[in-house]
Amino acid sequence: MQKLFLSAALSALLTGAAVAATPVIDVPRVMADIKVLSSDEYEGRGPATEGERKTVAYLIQQMTAAGLQPAGDKQTDGSRAWTQDVPLVRSATKGPVNVSVKLGGETKTWKQGEDIAIRATMIGDHLTVKDAPVVFVGYGVKAPERNWDDFKGVDLKGKVALVLVNDPDFETGEGDFGGKAMTYYGRWTYKFEEAARQGAIGFLVIHETAPASYGWATVKNSNTNEIFDVIRKDPRTDHAPLEAWVQKDSAIAMLKAAGLDFDALKKAAQTRAFKPVELKGVSFSTDYAVDAQKVVSKNVVGAIIGSKHPDERVFYTAHWDHLGVGLPDAKGDKIYNGALDNASGTAMLVELGRAFAKGPKPDRTVVFMSVTAEEKGLLGSEYYASSPLYPLATTVGVINMDGVGPGGLARDFTTSGNAPLTLQDELITVGKAHDRTYSPDPRPEAGSFFRSDHFPFAKVGVPAISFGGGQDLVEGGKAAGQARRAAYTANQYHQPADEFDPTWDPKGFEADGTLLFELGQRLANSRIWPEWKVGAEFKAERDKTKAERK
Repeated sequence: MQKLFLSAALSALLTGAAVAATPVIDVPRVMADIKVLSSDEYEGRGPATEGERKTVAYLIQQMTAAGLQPAGDKQTDGSRAWTQDVPLVRSATKGPVNVSVKLGGETKTWKQGEDIAIRATMIGDHLTVKDAPVVFVGYGVKAPERNWDDFKGVDLKGKVALVLVNDPDFETGEGDFGGKAMTYYGRWTYKFEEAARQGAIGFLVIHETAPASYGWATVKNSNTNEIFDVIRKDPRTDHAPLEAWVQKDSAIAMLKAAGLDFDALKKAAQTRAFKPVELKGVSFSTDYAVDAQKVVSKNVVGAIIGSKHPDERVFYTAHWDHLGVGLPDAKGDKIYNGALDNASGTAMLVELGRAFAKGPKPDRTVVFMSVTAEEKGLLGSEYYASSPLYPLATTVGVINMDGVGPGGLARDFTTSGNAPLTLQDELITVGKAHDRTYSPDPRPEAGSFFRSDHFPFAKVGVPAISFGGGQDLVEGGKAAGQARRAAYTANQYHQPADEFDPTWDPKGFEADGTLLFELGQRLANSRIWPEWKVGAEFKAERDKTKAERK
Protein backbone atom coordinates (compact mmCIF):
# COMPACT_ATOMS: atom_id res chain seq x y z
CA MET A 1 0.00 0.00 0.00
CA GLN A 2 2.80 2.39 0.85
CA LYS A 3 4.31 2.08 -2.60
CA LEU A 4 1.00 2.83 -4.31
CA PHE A 5 0.41 5.77 -2.02
CA LEU A 6 3.80 7.27 -2.72
CA SER A 7 3.30 6.85 -6.45
CA ALA A 8 0.07 8.78 -6.22
CA ALA A 9 1.74 11.49 -4.17
CA LEU A 10 4.55 11.95 -6.65
CA SER A 11 2.13 11.88 -9.58
CA ALA A 12 0.23 14.65 -7.89
CA LEU A 13 3.43 16.65 -7.52
CA LEU A 14 4.08 16.30 -11.23
CA THR A 15 0.56 17.40 -12.17
CA GLY A 16 0.25 20.09 -9.53
CA ALA A 17 -2.66 18.42 -7.72
CA ALA A 18 -2.91 18.68 -3.93
CA VAL A 19 -2.45 15.57 -1.80
CA ALA A 20 -3.19 15.50 1.93
CA ALA A 21 -0.60 12.99 3.01
CA THR A 22 2.60 12.68 4.93
CA PRO A 23 5.51 12.03 2.58
CA VAL A 24 8.18 9.50 3.46
CA ILE A 25 10.87 12.19 3.24
CA ASP A 26 10.73 15.10 5.68
CA VAL A 27 12.24 17.83 3.50
CA PRO A 28 12.48 20.56 6.18
CA ARG A 29 14.54 18.15 8.26
CA VAL A 30 16.80 17.36 5.29
CA MET A 31 17.26 21.07 4.63
CA ALA A 32 18.03 21.70 8.30
CA ASP A 33 20.74 19.02 8.26
CA ILE A 34 22.29 20.45 5.08
CA LYS A 35 22.30 23.92 6.63
CA VAL A 36 24.12 22.68 9.72
CA LEU A 37 26.66 20.49 7.91
CA SER A 38 27.53 23.17 5.35
CA SER A 39 27.74 26.04 7.82
CA ASP A 40 31.00 27.92 8.34
CA GLU A 41 31.13 26.41 11.84
CA TYR A 42 31.95 23.04 10.24
CA GLU A 43 34.89 24.55 8.33
CA GLY A 44 34.25 22.70 5.07
CA ARG A 45 34.31 19.26 6.77
CA GLY A 46 37.96 18.50 5.99
CA PRO A 47 39.16 15.07 7.18
CA ALA A 48 41.28 15.06 10.34
CA THR A 49 40.20 18.58 11.33
CA GLU A 50 37.93 20.12 13.93
CA GLY A 51 35.35 20.14 11.13
CA GLU A 52 35.50 16.34 11.01
CA ARG A 53 35.08 16.06 14.78
CA LYS A 54 31.94 18.21 14.65
CA THR A 55 30.57 16.39 11.61
CA VAL A 56 31.06 12.91 13.06
CA ALA A 57 29.51 13.97 16.38
CA TYR A 58 26.51 15.47 14.58
CA LEU A 59 25.95 12.37 12.45
CA ILE A 60 26.15 10.06 15.47
CA GLN A 61 23.69 12.30 17.30
CA GLN A 62 21.23 12.21 14.39
CA MET A 63 21.57 8.46 13.80
CA THR A 64 21.04 7.78 17.50
CA ALA A 65 17.94 9.97 17.58
CA ALA A 66 16.65 8.22 14.46
CA GLY A 67 16.78 4.84 16.19
CA LEU A 68 19.65 3.31 14.24
CA GLN A 69 22.11 0.96 15.90
CA PRO A 70 25.88 1.49 15.84
CA ALA A 71 27.43 -0.71 13.13
CA GLY A 72 31.08 0.33 12.96
CA ASP A 73 34.22 -1.24 14.37
CA LYS A 74 33.76 -4.23 16.66
CA GLN A 75 34.67 -3.55 20.28
CA THR A 76 36.41 -5.89 22.74
CA ASP A 77 33.08 -6.65 24.41
CA GLY A 78 31.52 -7.66 21.09
CA SER A 79 29.46 -4.49 20.68
CA ARG A 80 29.82 -2.09 17.75
CA ALA A 81 31.08 1.48 17.67
CA TRP A 82 29.40 4.18 15.62
CA THR A 83 32.51 4.61 13.49
CA GLN A 84 35.08 2.70 11.48
CA ASP A 85 38.62 3.96 11.89
CA VAL A 86 40.22 4.88 8.54
CA PRO A 87 44.00 5.29 8.91
CA LEU A 88 45.40 7.77 6.39
CA VAL A 89 48.54 9.68 5.58
CA ARG A 90 48.04 13.44 5.21
CA SER A 91 50.56 15.48 3.23
CA ALA A 92 50.56 19.23 2.85
CA THR A 93 53.06 21.56 1.22
CA LYS A 94 55.04 23.56 3.77
CA GLY A 95 56.34 26.94 2.73
CA PRO A 96 56.68 28.14 -0.87
CA VAL A 97 56.27 25.84 -3.88
CA ASN A 98 59.01 26.90 -6.29
CA VAL A 99 58.51 25.95 -9.93
CA SER A 100 60.44 26.93 -13.03
CA VAL A 101 60.85 25.70 -16.59
CA LYS A 102 63.67 26.24 -19.02
CA LEU A 103 62.34 27.05 -22.46
CA GLY A 104 65.37 27.05 -24.73
CA GLY A 105 67.65 29.71 -23.30
CA GLU A 106 65.00 31.34 -21.13
CA THR A 107 64.00 30.35 -17.57
CA LYS A 108 60.38 31.05 -16.71
CA THR A 109 58.88 30.95 -13.21
CA TRP A 110 55.51 29.29 -12.76
CA LYS A 111 53.10 30.15 -9.96
CA GLN A 112 51.48 27.42 -7.88
CA GLY A 113 47.71 27.53 -8.35
CA GLU A 114 47.88 29.69 -11.45
CA ASP A 115 50.18 28.05 -14.00
CA ILE A 116 50.41 24.69 -12.28
CA ALA A 117 48.70 22.76 -9.46
CA ILE A 118 51.23 20.50 -7.74
CA ARG A 119 49.97 17.95 -5.24
CA ALA A 120 51.94 17.49 -2.02
CA THR A 121 54.26 14.58 -2.69
CA MET A 122 53.58 11.24 -1.02
CA ILE A 123 57.29 10.31 -1.29
CA GLY A 124 59.27 11.74 1.62
CA ASP A 125 59.15 15.16 3.27
CA HIS A 126 60.84 17.21 0.53
CA LEU A 127 60.71 17.16 -3.25
CA THR A 128 63.49 18.60 -5.37
CA VAL A 129 63.45 18.22 -9.15
CA LYS A 130 66.30 19.97 -10.96
CA ASP A 131 66.27 20.50 -14.72
CA ALA A 132 64.44 17.23 -15.47
CA PRO A 133 63.87 16.49 -19.18
CA VAL A 134 60.24 16.65 -20.31
CA VAL A 135 58.63 14.01 -22.55
CA PHE A 136 55.19 14.22 -24.16
CA VAL A 137 53.53 10.79 -23.78
CA GLY A 138 50.16 11.40 -25.42
CA TYR A 139 47.32 10.10 -23.24
CA GLY A 140 49.70 8.08 -21.07
CA VAL A 141 47.80 4.85 -21.64
CA LYS A 142 49.15 1.32 -21.50
CA ALA A 143 46.26 -1.03 -22.30
CA PRO A 144 47.42 -4.47 -23.54
CA GLU A 145 43.85 -5.72 -23.99
CA ARG A 146 43.29 -2.88 -26.48
CA ASN A 147 46.72 -3.33 -28.10
CA TRP A 148 47.57 0.22 -27.03
CA ASP A 149 50.86 1.51 -25.62
CA ASP A 150 51.66 5.21 -25.52
CA PHE A 151 55.10 4.58 -24.05
CA LYS A 152 56.65 2.23 -26.64
CA GLY A 153 59.39 1.20 -24.22
CA VAL A 154 60.79 4.71 -23.68
CA ASP A 155 62.72 4.98 -20.42
CA LEU A 156 61.12 7.72 -18.29
CA LYS A 157 63.39 7.39 -15.27
CA GLY A 158 64.63 10.81 -14.24
CA LYS A 159 62.13 12.49 -16.59
CA VAL A 160 58.85 14.37 -16.26
CA ALA A 161 56.05 13.29 -18.59
CA LEU A 162 53.52 15.66 -20.13
CA VAL A 163 50.18 13.88 -20.60
CA LEU A 164 46.71 14.61 -21.99
CA VAL A 165 43.61 14.10 -19.86
CA ASN A 166 40.77 11.73 -20.86
CA ASP A 167 40.94 8.94 -23.49
CA PRO A 168 42.44 8.83 -27.01
CA ASP A 169 38.99 8.83 -28.61
CA PHE A 170 37.44 11.67 -26.61
CA GLU A 171 37.88 14.19 -29.41
CA THR A 172 36.46 12.03 -32.21
CA GLY A 173 33.87 10.10 -30.19
CA GLU A 174 34.95 6.87 -31.87
CA GLY A 175 37.58 4.29 -31.08
CA ASP A 176 38.69 1.61 -28.64
CA PHE A 177 38.07 3.53 -25.42
CA GLY A 178 34.30 3.89 -25.30
CA GLY A 179 33.90 6.84 -27.64
CA LYS A 180 32.80 9.86 -25.64
CA ALA A 181 32.27 7.68 -22.58
CA MET A 182 35.42 7.78 -20.46
CA THR A 183 37.14 4.56 -19.46
CA TYR A 184 39.32 4.36 -16.36
CA TYR A 185 42.32 5.01 -18.63
CA GLY A 186 40.99 8.54 -19.05
CA ARG A 187 40.91 9.38 -15.35
CA TRP A 188 43.69 11.52 -13.93
CA THR A 189 44.01 9.02 -11.08
CA TYR A 190 44.98 6.31 -13.59
CA LYS A 191 47.56 8.60 -15.18
CA PHE A 192 49.29 9.25 -11.86
CA GLU A 193 49.24 5.52 -11.09
CA GLU A 194 50.82 4.85 -14.50
CA ALA A 195 53.53 7.43 -13.78
CA ALA A 196 54.62 5.29 -10.82
CA ARG A 197 54.58 2.12 -12.92
CA GLN A 198 56.66 3.78 -15.64
CA GLY A 199 59.26 4.97 -13.15
CA ALA A 200 58.89 8.64 -14.13
CA ILE A 201 59.67 11.50 -11.76
CA GLY A 202 56.05 12.35 -12.40
CA PHE A 203 53.29 13.35 -14.81
CA LEU A 204 52.03 16.83 -15.64
CA VAL A 205 48.40 16.40 -16.71
CA ILE A 206 47.44 19.08 -19.24
CA HIS A 207 44.20 20.71 -18.18
CA GLU A 208 41.48 21.32 -20.75
CA THR A 209 37.98 22.06 -19.51
CA ALA A 210 36.02 19.84 -21.91
CA PRO A 211 37.96 16.57 -21.54
CA ALA A 212 38.50 17.14 -17.80
CA SER A 213 34.79 18.05 -17.41
CA TYR A 214 35.57 20.95 -15.05
CA GLY A 215 37.45 24.23 -15.07
CA TRP A 216 40.83 25.23 -13.67
CA ALA A 217 39.30 26.52 -10.42
CA THR A 218 38.26 22.96 -9.56
CA VAL A 219 41.72 21.62 -10.39
CA LYS A 220 43.45 24.28 -8.31
CA ASN A 221 41.20 23.93 -5.29
CA SER A 222 41.32 20.12 -5.29
CA ASN A 223 45.09 19.73 -5.67
CA THR A 224 46.84 22.58 -3.88
CA ASN A 225 45.47 21.84 -0.41
CA GLU A 226 46.12 18.80 1.80
CA ILE A 227 46.48 15.46 0.01
CA PHE A 228 45.43 12.22 1.65
CA ASP A 229 45.96 8.54 0.91
CA VAL A 230 45.44 5.21 2.60
CA ILE A 231 48.60 4.04 4.32
CA ARG A 232 50.63 1.87 1.95
CA LYS A 233 53.65 -0.40 2.58
CA ASP A 234 55.55 1.30 -0.24
CA PRO A 235 53.99 4.53 -1.56
CA ARG A 236 56.29 4.39 -4.61
CA THR A 237 54.23 1.53 -6.04
CA ASP A 238 51.21 3.84 -6.32
CA HIS A 239 52.71 7.32 -6.53
CA ALA A 240 55.43 9.03 -8.50
CA PRO A 241 57.21 11.82 -6.59
CA LEU A 242 55.60 14.53 -8.75
CA GLU A 243 51.85 14.61 -9.42
CA ALA A 244 50.55 17.81 -10.97
CA TRP A 245 48.20 19.50 -13.41
CA VAL A 246 49.38 22.21 -15.77
CA GLN A 247 47.43 24.92 -17.57
CA LYS A 248 47.01 24.26 -21.30
CA ASP A 249 48.67 27.55 -22.27
CA SER A 250 51.70 26.72 -20.13
CA ALA A 251 51.96 23.29 -21.76
CA ILE A 252 51.67 24.86 -25.22
CA ALA A 253 54.53 27.23 -24.35
CA MET A 254 56.74 24.26 -23.42
CA LEU A 255 55.94 22.47 -26.66
CA LYS A 256 56.43 25.61 -28.74
CA ALA A 257 59.87 26.16 -27.22
CA ALA A 258 60.79 22.68 -28.44
CA GLY A 259 59.46 23.42 -31.93
CA LEU A 260 56.34 21.28 -31.45
CA ASP A 261 52.66 21.95 -32.13
CA PHE A 262 50.10 21.00 -29.48
CA ASP A 263 47.22 20.27 -31.85
CA ALA A 264 49.35 18.13 -34.14
CA LEU A 265 50.71 16.12 -31.23
CA LYS A 266 47.23 15.61 -29.79
CA LYS A 267 45.99 14.29 -33.12
CA ALA A 268 48.97 11.93 -33.36
CA ALA A 269 48.28 10.71 -29.82
CA GLN A 270 44.83 9.50 -30.90
CA THR A 271 46.43 6.67 -32.90
CA ARG A 272 48.24 3.46 -31.94
CA ALA A 273 51.27 4.59 -33.95
CA PHE A 274 52.00 7.46 -31.55
CA LYS A 275 55.49 7.50 -30.02
CA PRO A 276 56.66 9.63 -27.08
CA VAL A 277 58.35 12.90 -28.00
CA GLU A 278 61.07 14.52 -25.88
CA LEU A 279 60.88 18.30 -25.65
CA LYS A 280 64.40 19.28 -26.68
CA GLY A 281 65.73 22.31 -24.88
CA VAL A 282 62.98 22.14 -22.23
CA SER A 283 63.41 21.11 -18.59
CA PHE A 284 61.34 21.26 -15.41
CA SER A 285 62.34 22.14 -11.85
CA THR A 286 60.50 22.33 -8.54
CA ASP A 287 61.41 22.47 -4.90
CA TYR A 288 59.14 22.38 -1.86
CA ALA A 289 58.86 20.88 1.61
CA VAL A 290 56.05 18.64 2.85
CA ASP A 291 54.49 18.09 6.24
CA ALA A 292 53.42 14.42 6.27
CA GLN A 293 51.47 12.95 9.17
CA LYS A 294 49.56 9.77 9.90
CA VAL A 295 45.98 10.49 10.91
CA VAL A 296 42.86 8.49 11.64
CA SER A 297 39.62 9.62 10.04
CA LYS A 298 36.19 8.08 10.50
CA ASN A 299 33.46 6.40 8.48
CA VAL A 300 30.17 6.78 10.39
CA VAL A 301 28.07 3.60 10.31
CA GLY A 302 24.54 2.95 11.57
CA ALA A 303 22.08 0.17 10.77
CA ILE A 304 18.57 -1.21 11.04
CA ILE A 305 19.01 -4.92 11.78
CA GLY A 306 17.02 -7.24 9.53
CA SER A 307 14.29 -9.43 11.03
CA LYS A 308 14.72 -12.47 8.76
CA HIS A 309 18.13 -12.23 7.08
CA PRO A 310 20.25 -10.00 9.34
CA ASP A 311 23.52 -11.19 7.75
CA GLU A 312 22.48 -9.91 4.31
CA ARG A 313 23.02 -6.18 4.03
CA VAL A 314 21.79 -3.39 1.78
CA PHE A 315 24.07 -0.33 1.96
CA TYR A 316 23.30 3.34 1.52
CA THR A 317 26.45 5.47 1.28
CA ALA A 318 27.28 9.18 1.04
CA HIS A 319 30.52 11.01 1.77
CA TRP A 320 30.44 13.55 4.60
CA ASP A 321 33.72 15.29 3.76
CA HIS A 322 34.49 18.28 1.58
CA LEU A 323 37.61 20.37 0.92
CA GLY A 324 37.86 22.13 4.27
CA VAL A 325 39.64 25.48 4.35
CA GLY A 326 41.68 26.35 1.27
CA LEU A 327 42.71 29.11 -1.09
CA PRO A 328 40.44 32.18 -0.97
CA ASP A 329 38.12 33.00 -3.84
CA ALA A 330 37.70 36.45 -5.36
CA LYS A 331 35.59 37.48 -2.34
CA GLY A 332 38.18 36.24 0.14
CA ASP A 333 36.07 33.26 1.24
CA LYS A 334 38.32 30.35 2.26
CA ILE A 335 35.70 27.90 3.57
CA TYR A 336 34.64 25.25 1.07
CA ASN A 337 31.21 24.54 2.56
CA GLY A 338 30.18 21.75 0.19
CA ALA A 339 26.42 22.17 0.58
CA LEU A 340 25.41 20.22 -2.52
CA ASP A 341 28.68 18.25 -2.51
CA ASN A 342 27.91 16.45 -0.30
CA ALA A 343 26.03 17.79 2.69
CA SER A 344 22.90 17.11 0.62
CA GLY A 345 23.66 13.41 0.14
CA THR A 346 24.71 13.05 3.77
CA ALA A 347 21.51 14.68 4.99
CA MET A 348 19.46 12.39 2.73
CA LEU A 349 21.35 9.36 4.07
CA VAL A 350 20.34 10.28 7.63
CA GLU A 351 16.75 10.96 6.57
CA LEU A 352 16.51 7.56 4.88
CA GLY A 353 17.70 6.06 8.16
CA ARG A 354 14.85 7.84 9.94
CA ALA A 355 12.36 6.61 7.33
CA PHE A 356 13.43 2.97 7.71
CA ALA A 357 13.45 3.23 11.51
CA LYS A 358 9.86 4.49 11.55
CA GLY A 359 8.52 1.54 9.55
CA PRO A 360 8.41 -2.23 10.07
CA LYS A 361 11.79 -3.89 10.37
CA PRO A 362 13.10 -4.92 6.95
CA ASP A 363 13.87 -8.57 6.23
CA ARG A 364 17.51 -7.77 5.52
CA THR A 365 19.78 -5.42 7.45
CA VAL A 366 20.03 -1.91 6.01
CA VAL A 367 23.30 -0.07 6.65
CA PHE A 368 23.72 3.71 6.45
CA MET A 369 27.39 4.60 6.04
CA SER A 370 28.72 8.12 5.67
CA VAL A 371 32.30 7.82 4.44
CA THR A 372 35.32 10.04 4.76
CA ALA A 373 37.86 11.40 2.29
CA GLU A 374 35.89 11.02 -0.93
CA GLU A 375 37.33 14.32 -2.08
CA LYS A 376 40.82 12.93 -1.46
CA GLY A 377 40.34 9.96 -3.79
CA LEU A 378 37.37 7.89 -2.52
CA LEU A 379 39.55 6.85 0.41
CA GLY A 380 36.87 6.09 3.01
CA SER A 381 35.03 3.73 0.67
CA GLU A 382 38.35 2.40 -0.66
CA TYR A 383 39.39 1.51 2.87
CA TYR A 384 36.04 -0.14 3.62
CA ALA A 385 36.24 -2.22 0.43
CA SER A 386 39.69 -3.46 1.43
CA SER A 387 38.86 -3.86 5.15
CA PRO A 388 35.11 -4.52 5.24
CA LEU A 389 33.20 -4.60 8.48
CA TYR A 390 30.83 -7.19 6.99
CA PRO A 391 31.30 -9.83 4.27
CA LEU A 392 31.27 -8.40 0.76
CA ALA A 393 29.82 -11.66 -0.59
CA THR A 394 26.54 -11.10 1.27
CA THR A 395 26.41 -7.36 0.69
CA VAL A 396 23.30 -7.16 -1.49
CA GLY A 397 24.19 -3.88 -3.12
CA VAL A 398 25.32 -0.30 -2.54
CA ILE A 399 23.19 2.76 -3.27
CA ASN A 400 25.40 5.85 -3.23
CA MET A 401 24.22 9.46 -3.08
CA ASP A 402 26.39 12.41 -4.07
CA GLY A 403 24.46 15.63 -4.53
CA VAL A 404 20.74 14.94 -4.00
CA GLY A 405 17.68 17.12 -4.35
CA PRO A 406 18.45 20.81 -4.94
CA GLY A 407 18.04 20.62 -8.72
CA GLY A 408 14.26 20.70 -8.43
CA LEU A 409 11.50 18.28 -9.44
CA ALA A 410 12.47 16.34 -12.57
CA ARG A 411 10.66 13.92 -14.85
CA ASP A 412 13.79 11.79 -15.06
CA PHE A 413 16.76 10.60 -13.00
CA THR A 414 20.15 9.11 -13.78
CA THR A 415 23.17 7.26 -12.40
CA SER A 416 26.88 7.90 -12.66
CA GLY A 417 28.27 6.02 -15.64
CA ASN A 418 25.39 3.77 -16.74
CA ALA A 419 26.38 0.62 -14.85
CA PRO A 420 25.95 -2.74 -16.66
CA LEU A 421 24.11 -3.98 -13.61
CA THR A 422 20.68 -5.30 -12.67
CA LEU A 423 20.70 -3.00 -9.61
CA GLN A 424 20.32 -0.12 -12.04
CA ASP A 425 17.41 -2.01 -13.64
CA GLU A 426 15.77 -2.26 -10.20
CA LEU A 427 16.07 1.52 -9.82
CA ILE A 428 14.50 2.02 -13.25
CA THR A 429 11.58 -0.21 -12.23
CA VAL A 430 11.01 1.88 -9.10
CA GLY A 431 11.16 5.04 -11.17
CA LYS A 432 8.51 3.78 -13.59
CA ALA A 433 6.09 3.32 -10.70
CA HIS A 434 6.40 7.08 -10.18
CA ASP A 435 6.15 8.03 -13.86
CA ARG A 436 9.82 8.98 -13.89
CA THR A 437 12.13 7.82 -16.65
CA TYR A 438 15.79 6.89 -16.62
CA SER A 439 18.15 9.10 -18.60
CA PRO A 440 21.63 7.75 -19.35
CA ASP A 441 24.51 9.61 -17.75
CA PRO A 442 24.37 12.98 -19.57
CA ARG A 443 28.16 13.35 -19.47
CA PRO A 444 29.73 9.90 -19.94
CA GLU A 445 32.91 11.65 -21.05
CA ALA A 446 33.36 12.94 -17.48
CA GLY A 447 34.07 9.44 -16.17
CA SER A 448 31.50 9.77 -13.39
CA PHE A 449 31.42 6.02 -12.76
CA PHE A 450 34.97 6.26 -11.42
CA ARG A 451 34.42 9.39 -9.35
CA SER A 452 31.93 8.39 -6.63
CA ASP A 453 32.02 6.14 -3.60
CA HIS A 454 30.25 3.24 -5.27
CA PHE A 455 33.33 2.60 -7.43
CA PRO A 456 35.59 0.99 -4.78
CA PHE A 457 32.74 -1.43 -4.05
CA ALA A 458 32.32 -2.16 -7.75
CA LYS A 459 36.03 -2.92 -8.12
CA VAL A 460 35.70 -5.75 -5.60
CA GLY A 461 32.56 -7.06 -7.29
CA VAL A 462 29.78 -5.64 -5.12
CA PRO A 463 26.82 -4.36 -7.19
CA ALA A 464 26.93 -0.60 -6.67
CA ILE A 465 25.42 2.49 -8.26
CA SER A 466 25.50 6.21 -7.60
CA PHE A 467 22.14 7.96 -7.96
CA GLY A 468 21.80 11.29 -9.73
CA GLY A 469 18.88 13.68 -10.07
CA GLY A 470 17.37 14.36 -13.46
CA GLN A 471 17.73 17.27 -15.86
CA ASP A 472 14.28 17.28 -17.48
CA LEU A 473 12.79 19.66 -14.95
CA VAL A 474 9.04 20.06 -14.53
CA GLU A 475 9.68 23.78 -14.47
CA GLY A 476 11.80 24.66 -17.51
CA GLY A 477 12.45 21.25 -19.08
CA LYS A 478 15.84 19.93 -20.18
CA ALA A 479 17.18 23.35 -21.10
CA ALA A 480 16.70 24.60 -17.54
CA GLY A 481 18.20 21.45 -16.05
CA GLN A 482 21.26 21.56 -18.26
CA ALA A 483 21.76 25.26 -17.60
CA ARG A 484 21.52 24.70 -13.86
CA ARG A 485 24.10 21.91 -13.96
CA ALA A 486 26.49 23.89 -16.16
CA ALA A 487 26.26 26.92 -13.87
CA TYR A 488 26.95 24.80 -10.79
CA THR A 489 29.99 23.14 -12.39
CA ALA A 490 31.43 26.48 -13.50
CA ASN A 491 30.66 28.62 -10.47
CA GLN A 492 30.24 26.40 -7.39
CA TYR A 493 31.71 22.92 -7.80
CA HIS A 494 34.73 22.59 -5.45
CA GLN A 495 34.54 26.30 -4.76
CA PRO A 496 33.57 28.29 -1.64
CA ALA A 497 30.34 29.28 -3.40
CA ASP A 498 28.83 25.79 -2.89
CA GLU A 499 26.73 27.05 0.01
CA PHE A 500 23.30 26.32 1.47
CA ASP A 501 20.44 27.99 -0.39
CA PRO A 502 17.13 28.30 1.49
CA THR A 503 15.29 28.79 -1.83
CA TRP A 504 16.02 25.25 -3.06
CA ASP A 505 12.86 23.59 -4.38
CA PRO A 506 11.73 21.00 -1.78
CA LYS A 507 9.96 18.88 -4.41
CA GLY A 508 13.25 17.58 -5.78
CA PHE A 509 14.38 16.35 -2.37
CA GLU A 510 11.07 14.60 -1.78
CA ALA A 511 10.90 12.95 -5.19
CA ASP A 512 14.52 11.75 -5.25
CA GLY A 513 14.40 10.62 -1.63
CA THR A 514 11.27 8.59 -2.35
CA LEU A 515 12.99 6.70 -5.18
CA LEU A 516 16.02 5.99 -3.01
CA PHE A 517 13.84 4.80 -0.13
CA GLU A 518 11.76 2.49 -2.27
CA LEU A 519 14.78 0.99 -4.00
CA GLY A 520 16.24 0.13 -0.61
CA GLN A 521 12.92 -1.35 0.50
CA ARG A 522 12.72 -3.42 -2.67
CA LEU A 523 16.14 -4.94 -1.96
CA ALA A 524 15.70 -5.27 1.79
CA ASN A 525 12.35 -7.08 1.65
CA SER A 526 13.04 -9.57 -1.12
CA ARG A 527 15.40 -12.35 -2.19
CA ILE A 528 16.79 -10.20 -5.01
CA TRP A 529 20.56 -10.48 -5.51
CA PRO A 530 21.61 -7.85 -8.06
CA GLU A 531 24.13 -9.08 -10.64
CA TRP A 532 26.66 -7.65 -13.03
CA LYS A 533 25.62 -8.26 -16.63
CA VAL A 534 27.54 -10.43 -19.08
CA GLY A 535 30.67 -8.62 -20.23
CA ALA A 536 30.89 -6.32 -17.20
CA GLU A 537 34.48 -6.08 -16.00
CA PHE A 538 33.51 -6.66 -12.35
CA LYS A 539 31.31 -9.72 -12.94
CA ALA A 540 34.10 -12.29 -12.53
CA GLU A 541 35.04 -10.96 -9.09
CA ARG A 542 31.42 -11.16 -7.89
CA ASP A 543 30.92 -14.62 -9.36
CA LYS A 544 33.74 -16.01 -7.20
CA THR A 545 31.47 -15.77 -4.16
CA LYS A 546 28.19 -16.84 -5.75
CA ALA A 547 27.88 -19.96 -3.56
CA GLU A 548 27.68 -17.73 -0.46
CA ARG A 549 24.45 -16.11 -1.64
CA LYS A 550 21.28 -18.16 -1.25
